[in-house]
Amino acid sequence: MPIITIEAGKMNKDQKDALIRDLTQTASAILKIPEQSFIVVLKENDPDNIGSGGKMLSKIIAERNRSNT
Repeated sequence: MPIITIEAGKMNKDQKDALIRDLTQTASAILKIPEQSFIVVLKENDPDNIGSGGKMLSKIIAERNRSNT
């Protein structure tokens, strides 16, 4: 049974639904394994627990939001 694991920031229910559906469909088509065989695990991480370029993701998001307003 193949397992697809995605780690990301917080997601809403619609985003989770789309990820599970689309990842399953794509992997099934590529690997030629029935969709029912796949397990998808979504791991949500708090933006304070993710860093990029030496900054916490929460700070990067806040900076982006300030520059977009």
